[in-house]
Amino acid sequence: MWKILLRWVAFALILMFVAWLTPGLEIANFWTAMIAAVVITLINAFIKPVVMFLTLPINFVTLGIFTLVINALLFMFAAYLVKGIEVEGFLSALIASILISIFSVILSIFKSE
Repeated sequence: MWKILLRWVAFALILMFVAWLTPGLEIANFWTAMIAAVVITLINAFIKPVVMFLTLPINFVTLGIFTLVINALLFMFAAYLVKGIEVEGFLSALIASILISIFSVILSIFKSE
């Protein structure tokens, strides 16, 4: 139970750090980031697999690069759902989704130890 709570807080801190790094992305406060972490996790668990399956031909043709577009659009959708997150445009969402992916991989490396 503590590991889940710790990962939740770590992911919210990652979101805050990414918002600090990314121009055009604003998160109102830490509690908004905590809610956003849950929403992004639920979107990645339930909606993303369906979208990835439906866009499989495009992903195949683009050698997986279209996944970046999907991640950015799903991040924009999460920002739309959570009040207190402002994304100015697609480029901001793209940069943020790439940074979140990088930091999530780093977080996963620490989880496995």
